[in-house]
Parts: sequence; structure tokens; C-alpha cells
Amino acid sequence: MKTSHILAAAALSFLAAAGAHAEAYQGVHTGASAKSRDEVSAEAARTAAAPNQNVVRGSRGAEAFNSVASTEAVRAQAVATANAPDQNVSAGSRVNSRVISTMNKTAEPRVQAGK
Repeated sequence: MKTSHILAAAALSFLAAAGAHAEAYQGVHTGASAKSRDEVSAEAARTAAAPNQNVVRGSRGAEAFNSVASTEAVRAQAVATANAPDQNVSAGSRVNSRVISTMNKTAEPRVQAGK
């Protein structure tokens, strides 16, 4: 039985060796390029000298900001929001709760102080 295993292993190794084929060496292939060596070299030099290459937007500081709203409109909205009663409280803040306004701010504090 041991001999039959050895013969079977030898037969399989012979078949595997016969089935393996080596590739034939065909030498170094020439590159197929539409550009000449000088054109490629000139393009590489232009690309290497290009400004801001590999720079992510915003990595060199803040970009210029152009506002579309007037300063007065933004200020008026900010004052109105700041004077809203209970601006940070909503009905869902606590379970089974009601929002009762506790702050009665009707105008900007500087205007109230001047009156």
C-alpha cells in the first residue's frame, strides 16, 4: 500500500511538471508613445513649474468672502433673534412641559437704557 501511494505521488508530480510551461523571453518591448522624448520632457518641466500644484482649496488661508446681505439687515435680524423670548427653549425640551415666556425683552438693551 505504501508503494502504491509513492507511485501515485510520482505520477502526479510527473504530470504537474509536464503541464508547467515556461514563458519564452521576448526581450524588452519598445514603448508605444505618440509624443517624442523632447515633448515629454518639456511637458514635465511645465508641470513641475506650475504654481499651486497639489494645493487643496482653502489650505493657504481663508478665501475672500462676498456678502449678499447688507450689514443693517444682518444686524436687525441678530437684534430680533437676541430679543426673542425664551429663544433657546422649545416645547420638546422636557417631557410634559409647557413653555412659559419669562423674559420680556422688546428692544435692544442699549435702546432701553437710553429711554
